[in-house]
Amino acid sequence: MTLSFQSLGLSEARVQELEQLGFTTPTPIQVQAIPELLKGRDMVAQSQTGTGKTAAFSLPMLESIDLKNPAVQAIILTPTRELASQVNDAIRDFNSDRRLGILTVCGGQSMDRQIRRLQRGTQIVVGTPGRVIDLLDRGDLKLDQINWVVLDEADEMLSMGFIDDVKKILKKTPSNRQTACFSATMPKQICDLVNQFLKSPVTVTIKQERVAPARIEQRVYMVPRGCPKIRALQPILALEDPEAALIFVRTRRSAAELTTHLQSAGYSVDEYHGDLSQSQRERLLQRFRQGQVRWVVATDIAARGLHVDHLSHVINYDLPDQAESYIHRIGRTGRAGNTGIAISLIQPLDRRKLNLIERKVRQKIEVSRIPSRSQIEARHLEKLQDKLREALAGERMASFLPVVRDLSEEYDPQAIAAATLQMLYDQTQPSWAALDFETPMVERPKVNKRRSSRSSKREEPQKPVIQNPSR
Repeated sequence: MTLSFQSLGLSEARVQELEQLGFTTPTPIQVQAIPELLKGRDMVAQSQTGTGKTAAFSLPMLESIDLKNPAVQAIILTPTRELASQVNDAIRDFNSDRRLGILTVCGGQSMDRQIRRLQRGTQIVVGTPGRVIDLLDRGDLKLDQINWVVLDEADEMLSMGFIDDVKKILKKTPSNRQTACFSATMPKQICDLVNQFLKSPVTVTIKQERVAPARIEQRVYMVPRGCPKIRALQPILALEDPEAALIFVRTRRSAAELTTHLQSAGYSVDEYHGDLSQSQRERLLQRFRQGQVRWVVATDIAARGLHVDHLSHVINYDLPDQAESYIHRIGRTGRAGNTGIAISLIQPLDRRKLNLIERKVRQKIEVSRIPSRSQIEARHLEKLQDKLREALAGERMASFLPVVRDLSEEYDPQAIAAATLQMLYDQTQPSWAALDFETPMVERPKVNKRRSSRSSKREEPQKPVIQNPSR
């Protein structure tokens, strides 16, 4: 039996708004969370990104907001500005009543403007812990009438060092508040926070039997021992030729270095990490969504809130430490009914991590060797053939037939076609043409000089011993 939003206990007006937005069938997290939250219960929900958790907590929250009261009644804490902005936009979509005030408070934006909005009246605040603390300390944000607190992406707030700020904020809210904690993973510190601040919470867990169903294809490439990882990545990019890719690295420095290297090789790529200003992030995200930038190199924390529907590839340049993080990463592709490809680069020491990931996703992932020039050339020719078939089926082909007839008087038609393909191949040949495939990707093993020195002495012919004839 297929459940509806109305069967979950939402008001008829709310259901009608959802239907106008095209939402008719709730997701599993919404089915489990919405009825319990409507009952006023605290909740701990473990669910990956893309499962509809924003609607799971915001829809019950909207049902309880008193529009006649201009005071802040609900606060949603997020780890990043981008996620705060997305949650704000989602809540606005779910609500058409202009009397509802929703405000995003985070760094990189004018605090004076945020203060003026608070003074005019705002019922829902979505913000990052740092800016919320600043406004609390100034006395411009008051939480004495808070009924709702939501911790969104709690594990990432822990990773970013916000856990103490979160505790400080929770202590300033009324004890009779309703609290919901949403997190992709549940490390010990999050469990401790739940035990300290939530009252008999109901637990909701959305298990994904296989993180990558048919819509996500997972591939793993082994980087040869001693080979620079960047050298192994470029043939992979040349073979895959992603339309839109998110490349995950471990640190900001790695993001900057990898981006610079790929840009110098002629690729359309940019970096996305915590050192960028808010305006820089927004401009890059806009360019990425419009296809002006094909690939983005990002850290895990910065990428929270970076969602692109047309993402064709997720590439783990650095494999994450936790299997849950791997699941969270690759879940960014294969959305909205599209297919997606998840690629991971591993080194021999990463075998254990890969085993943990395979157990988590309950799937064996084949490990391949770095693509060769012949493989890349073959793939490129396949794409040219596909383009040629499209052209043959198109209407514009007729305008070029007179040219072919003229050339046919002097050249063989097959030769004309081959020359045309060669021209097209040369024009579209990407940066991999300049890659060095001749030099082996494996460095020669280093020689232990000390051991070599001793062995050479042993192998050196011994001088004859001349005995003293007087003895």
